[in-house]
Amino acid sequence: MASLPGSESLFTEPLILLGAAALAVPICKRLGFGSILGYLAAGVVIGPVLRLITESESILKVAELGVVLLLFVIGLELKPSRLWSMRRDIFGLGSAQLLVTGAVLTAIVYLFGLNWQVSLVVGMGLALSSTAIGIQTLNERGELSTPYGQKSFSILLLQDLAIVPLLAMVAALAPRTGGDSEPVGLTTAFLELGLIAGSVVLLVVIGRYLLNPMFRILANSKAHEIMTVAALLVVFGAAALLEFAGMSSAMGAFLAGVMLADSSFRHELEANIEPFRGLLMGLFFMAVGMTLNLTIISENWALIAITALLFISLKAAILYGLGRLFRLGHAVAVRTALLLPQHGEFAFVLFTAAVATGLMNTTDASILTAVATITMALSPLAMSLAPRLIPTVAGEEIEEDFSEVTGNVIMISFGRFGQVVSQLLLAERIDVTIIDNNAERIRSAAKFGFKIYYGDGRRLDVLRAAGLERARMVIVCTDGAAQTSQVVRMVQKNAPQAKVYVRSNDRSHSIALRQADVDYEIRESVESAMRMGTEALKGLGVPPERIEEIAEDVRKRDELRLQMQADGDPDAARHTLHINTVKPEPLLAPRRPAKPLTKETGELVDENEGTQSDELPDKSPHL
Repeated sequence: MASLPGSESLFTEPLILLGAAALAVPICKRLGFGSILGYLAAGVVIGPVLRLITESESILKVAELGVVLLLFVIGLELKPSRLWSMRRDIFGLGSAQLLVTGAVLTAIVYLFGLNWQVSLVVGMGLALSSTAIGIQTLNERGELSTPYGQKSFSILLLQDLAIVPLLAMVAALAPRTGGDSEPVGLTTAFLELGLIAGSVVLLVVIGRYLLNPMFRILANSKAHEIMTVAALLVVFGAAALLEFAGMSSAMGAFLAGVMLADSSFRHELEANIEPFRGLLMGLFFMAVGMTLNLTIISENWALIAITALLFISLKAAILYGLGRLFRLGHAVAVRTALLLPQHGEFAFVLFTAAVATGLMNTTDASILTAVATITMALSPLAMSLAPRLIPTVAGEEIEEDFSEVTGNVIMISFGRFGQVVSQLLLAERIDVTIIDNNAERIRSAAKFGFKIYYGDGRRLDVLRAAGLERARMVIVCTDGAAQTSQVVRMVQKNAPQAKVYVRSNDRSHSIALRQADVDYEIRESVESAMRMGTEALKGLGVPPERIEEIAEDVRKRDELRLQMQADGDPDAARHTLHINTVKPEPLLAPRRPAKPLTKETGELVDENEGTQSDELPDKSPHL
């Protein structure tokens, strides 16, 4: 039969993949199932259902690069200091969840008749939860900083760490091909271990001594695309090096990410990698969907449904029990257990690797992938059970009621900072909708006649109920840089007409907010510190007019320095600082007077040319 015109075009398969994803992902997200299930559904439709693309294996090989990039991004997030501060939850609760759940599921799978190697891979793979679903749910609800959000994040972080040794376990358990009848000699084993150790050492040396200078040189070239090329080169180079040594390519990418976690280029690297990671991970899940055998699934639908319900119930029960064992409150344990009972995307990664190495057959992989997919689809239903299982304590909560909201200015948080800001607006009789989620603070404010609306300003539905779509301005006065930035992103995305005024926590947060193009930001302590400094000068007898000049000078310098740092050039702003360095006397008198530095550029100028700066009147050195 003649093929359709253009069926062999280079664009045919990409257009089918992109079109299917563009249709399926928004539909699944609208239904509350998440983007991962959308990609899986798209793969099922264009693969086994319509058979538009039949060569899924070649697509899967390319898409596996998404897993490599994902592990690199995970490594970038794992600063040693961050791991240390969360060590108890990560390596305590997280490790217990993975090991206990993995052991229980391994035993059950073994009872189904699979050998112990396959049972171990299946049990540990299904013990993992979906990082994408968990983090996305916490972000959408604005609950990442809540107690259960932090516990859930710690568990997911440990699971992300565990994927690397689990992939290595799959490779170790895989049957040897070609020479499995002959045992590996001692010399060969030592050579293999030496090659692995040497590759890891080489990777560490490169990461410690070469990567940062390389990125610094490339950054000075001002060619943005070169930074993207370099980021991909580092990831794929590290992956290829460890794959050559006989280890997982994902391990190489993960180590590269960890080595760059403290780099000043970390955020730019993550931003450059993110589009490729998202695209390739989506392609990976579509390829997984394309490999599903619908005949096997239809023949085993009862087994799949029963297994999915059994496993999701067991995971939730184990999570709750471990949470209580680790002294979590009932509410925190319930919410954590119902957020993470599903099987995760890394189960697909492990099962695909197990099939590729010959450890698992495609029939078992198709059944288990279907089980994992069903549990992911049940995640929203599981989360909806939380309010039914958590008793509410009378008097501790206030009902969210925005029926009386009329203002077009929204203020989030009525803490010590927001209370002062609100006074200026209320003095001008501006109608301000003040939102706070501290019940005791709202009750205290009500005694003074304030109308504060109860709600979590980090939740999009709360902001919409407060009139976000018609707001002229949103003033963010929340504590914590992470949650403040989260609110800013949410407002900018959903209310582009509103001006965003933000209280920042510190200088680095101010820089991040400026780079996010907020309309105005200010550090909470900056004006109080300026007032303290001016009062100190006054107490030391400095004339008032000189104090005013100095204060204006310092404000100008701080603004200039902050803007230069926001533009990505922190070192160039050093000349704006007043430094209390010791001024040593020269051993020999200079033959000619020193030339002063300009205030703006720090370059030498000739006093005879009349280039003295009149912007900053003081005579102190500026470094």
